[in-house]
Amino acid sequence: MRPITVAGYSKKAAVVRSMSARTLTLATASILTITSGCSSVPLKEGGTLSSYGNLGAAKGRFSKSRTYLDGNRLKEIKTVAIWPTTLTFSAGRRIQNSNDRLLVSNAIDRAICFTMSEKYKIVPIGGSPDLTIKAVITDIVPTQPAVAGAAKAISIGSSIALPVQIPRLPLGLGGLAMEAEALDSAGVQRAAIVWSRGANSFTSEARVSRVGDAYDLAAAFGSEFSRMIITGKEPKGLNIRLPSVYEIRTALGGKPGSPLCETFGRAPGIAGSLHAQSG
Repeated sequence: MRPITVAGYSKKAAVVRSMSARTLTLATASILTITSGCSSVPLKEGGTLSSYGNLGAAKGRFSKSRTYLDGNRLKEIKTVAIWPTTLTFSAGRRIQNSNDRLLVSNAIDRAICFTMSEKYKIVPIGGSPDLTIKAVITDIVPTQPAVAGAAKAISIGSSIALPVQIPRLPLGLGGLAMEAEALDSAGVQRAAIVWSRGANSFTSEARVSRVGDAYDLAAAFGSEFSRMIITGKEPKGLNIRLPSVYEIRTALGGKPGSPLCETFGRAPGIAGSLHAQSG
């Protein structure tokens, strides 16, 4: 066996110390990110729902919601109309750029339409649909572009230097608050939600735009609310399931279940994504 010289031992010990220090640093950063890596967005009523009395108690920690669901009556639904998403006055004041506001609202409409059209026939507004969906943005927490830019640079650098990317900086994160309802042909509320979620350091991609995080969260809300109606079940805090073939296909830019959904563009909305990156 080859003896280990003092110099060789010192060199190996230095390498071990360096690796240990790096591991400790990454572990410490991960712990700090977990405890402070999410932006908190409170639930906010916008006064646009036909009723708030049906809503249950607030649930969730990072993604909060109050929901109502008439599961039995929703089983009879076959046709759905979707009103264009609007913003409350206070939410609109948070984002001055009209293109940014349109980008987020269109992402919500696209997610609702694409998800709903997997099961229902989407019909134009003004007809006689079994169900009409109305969604309103009640708050947008802007992403801080300078911080997002730094996070993007660090993410790119880490992907080169390390085998895995480090989490995004837990600073300057954006968020979104929504409310929506589904009304039957008689105008009776059959489903409703007041919802909010902030971006987080692990799954939210850094985009150098004031609506970068809101854009991503918009799609999450649209899908979650629609899925609640389709399944007739309230959303859970941690919903782990395999996506359907339809969901995978449309997420990759495939054709939606209804031609009316083409109005909102194909997912993932390449033009919108590019705008959200640098808007």
